[in-house]
Amino acid sequence: MKKTINLKMLLIAVLAIICTSAMAQSTEIKNYDQGFRLGFGLNGGIPTNKVYSWSLGGDVRLQYDLSMKTSLTLTTGFTNLFVNKQDLKDIGFIPAKAGFKAFIWEDQFYVLGEVGAGFAVTNGYNDTTFLWAPGIGYANKYVDISVRYEDYTKFNTNQVALRLAYGFKL
Repeated sequence: MKKTINLKMLLIAVLAIICTSAMAQSTEIKNYDQGFRLGFGLNGGIPTNKVYSWSLGGDVRLQYDLSMKTSLTLTTGFTNLFVNKQDLKDIGFIPAKAGFKAFIWEDQFYVLGEVGAGFAVTNGYNDTTFLWAPGIGYANKYVDISVRYEDYTKFNTNQVALRLAYGFKL
């Protein structure tokens, strides 16, 4: 009787292995084509200190998809911080940022972290600031909408900004 039970158990184990192997072979594995995306965005923000009242800018973002869930980014453009006080001048700068984007839900919602520099280019300002910007967003095939916190160390401010962008595969 023990031999019959052991033989049945062995037969069940062998059948389970064969069925699992057959199912694994029939499952199609999709390869993800790594590639580049290019996006053009408009940015508007509200600085968190009292010197600046609002910001407006545009950017270009190059994104390299490492996988379906992760990407590397390079972003540049122009941002202008508008002042509240009449005796100060607005400051315009060119950001240059590198980042990492990770899709966390349904391959459309993501978190993004960027670091880089902001080069002041208007109204006689000659400062360069370190900047960092964590954010969250939603992206599909063409549209990218995100909210980020962006900190400028030398400009003595930071902001909460909204980005609306159009992007496409290269």
